[in-house]
Amino acid sequence: MPDIEETQRERRGVKTRLIGVVLIILGFLNSLLTLRGGLPSEEYLILIAIGVAIFAIGAARSRRDALREIDHET
Repeated sequence: MPDIEETQRERRGVKTRLIGVVLIILGFLNSLLTLRGGLPSEEYLILIAIGVAIFAIGAARSRRDALREIDHET
């Protein structure tokens, strides 16, 4: 049976990545809607960039823990 600490390590960064993905999707959909309306807007590119940055932070957090586990096993 997996330990509670093991499951928490596996899930580290998941919420952060999920928030990043949601921001990317919202920015993308908003930019498509403004383009369809005929008003190009660069504001939503900032939202997409922030989403990518947040996703990268979450990915780095989960990767850092995975590398730490590998170091402890060897």
